[in-house]
Amino acid sequence: MDFLMVFLKLAYWLVCQLLAKSCYKAAMKVKNHGFFLLRNHPSQKSPHQHAQFPLLFPSFKKCCLHKDQETLVCDIQNTLLLNSKSFFPYFMLVSFEGGSIFRAFFLLLSYPLLLVLDYELSLRLMIFITFCGLKLKDMKNVGRAVLPKFYLENLNLQVHEFLASAKKNNHGIKVMVFTRVPRVMVEGFCKEYLSVDDVVGTELHSVGGYFSGFVSSSGVLVKHKAVKEWFGNDRKPDIGVGSCGLHDQLFVSQCKEGYEVSKEDATIMPRDKYPKPLVFHDGRLAFYPTPLVTLCMFLWFPPGILLAIIRLGVGICLPYPLSRIVGGLTGVNITIEGCDYSWENKNKRTGVLFVCTHRTLLDPVFLTMTVGKSMTAVTYSLSKMSEVIAPLKTVRLTRDRKQDGETMHKLLSEGDLVVCPEGTTCREPYLLRFSSLFAELTDEIVPVAMDTHVTMFYGTTASGLKCLDPIFFLMNPRPSYHVKVLGKLAKEFTCGVGGKSSHDVANYIQKKLADSLGFECTNLTRRDKYLMLAGNQGIA
Repeated sequence: MDFLMVFLKLAYWLVCQLLAKSCYKAAMKVKNHGFFLLRNHPSQKSPHQHAQFPLLFPSFKKCCLHKDQETLVCDIQNTLLLNSKSFFPYFMLVSFEGGSIFRAFFLLLSYPLLLVLDYELSLRLMIFITFCGLKLKDMKNVGRAVLPKFYLENLNLQVHEFLASAKKNNHGIKVMVFTRVPRVMVEGFCKEYLSVDDVVGTELHSVGGYFSGFVSSSGVLVKHKAVKEWFGNDRKPDIGVGSCGLHDQLFVSQCKEGYEVSKEDATIMPRDKYPKPLVFHDGRLAFYPTPLVTLCMFLWFPPGILLAIIRLGVGICLPYPLSRIVGGLTGVNITIEGCDYSWENKNKRTGVLFVCTHRTLLDPVFLTMTVGKSMTAVTYSLSKMSEVIAPLKTVRLTRDRKQDGETMHKLLSEGDLVVCPEGTTCREPYLLRFSSLFAELTDEIVPVAMDTHVTMFYGTTASGLKCLDPIFFLMNPRPSYHVKVLGKLAKEFTCGVGGKSSHDVANYIQKKLADSLGFECTNLTRRDKYLMLAGNQGIA
């Protein structure tokens, strides 16, 4: 039935485009999007317009909260989130990260049609392409691990502070978000990061753990009608906050007090003011996927894959010094600091243990290219493909402390060894808690601070195919690696000569590496990361 309604509405639109009515509709769209300067002058509007559709409200900054106020409602689009006149980038994130590259490509192909359809039809079409056949579990993972990063990067600082002060200063007030986009796309973020009490949005139909691609029988949410249905005809929300758009003004007009968010009240929230730190996130896309940028990504895909294969071949086949030079010519930017060879072990009875921060699976590769000599890397979970293509020796650990200690001790007796005591990668400027096992093995320890920067694809994943991690990193047009080899750890800070505990040594090195990168230390572990991003403990 939903499909028939969409088909009939689409046919109606096509007829309208061929008739003179299309001119009227186009004019109304232009007017509603604020292209007429007269829109901002109340004196130019008729009394009838003022009475039924007030288009201007006081700034929300003028709102005075009172103890007797019980409800505050707002919209997420153009109010809580900036740069969200179109929710297309968020649908693209769900399509690409929760679905597949083919679903994302089909959504991009539909964009010209979305431009000419009215709001409801375009929303229904985006929902169908994005959600048809998508697992509920996959949407849950994207909502928990991918979307929050992009929401936070577009969060309106002033509006968030207003909502936070309402919750803090008026203990009885209930904050609700009404939105026309699917509730499943915004509910997790609103409740976890913004402490919103309720989220009301368009509901999606599902069958047997899969989305059908259609909205539920209630249809696309109409916010001002939904407010009446939610609160009843005899009650109204105490405070409503919306943007200057027509739909939001109708929505806000249903409240006892209405307030507007203007461009002057809009500032992107800086990272240090996030409601909670963004330490973990997942997904491959490192950019905000607007239609134009997404088109560039798809155009880049074929040459990007070829370039990644060439870069991979350079790292595998050429000697380390030469591979660094040729890799730089292909666009890989390698920055090296502090490699003065003060780490060289003179007695040769044991190898040197390089303790690195963990940004991608390629950390040991870039370290060997920097140092210019062969080393062995120990790993916990590494795909067979990554082991085969690795240009250095890799040895798997078992997570049995005694057995892993014996393995690493033996490898150190044979030569230099690379270890990443975080146990997993972290993209953001944080260091996870270091495992202290490495500190018990030797006093010949060299800390290495490593960091990366990408513009298109992340080279790490928690829920995707790990074997593609190096490929995605090398597909970036100009990926960069920063390698800073610090001086060898002073003997007084080691377990053997210095008499320090292994935990003290691990915490000291973690702090030293964090300071050199400008990162923040955490007590979060590999288990915390995988439970949050993938719903498992990350054991392959």
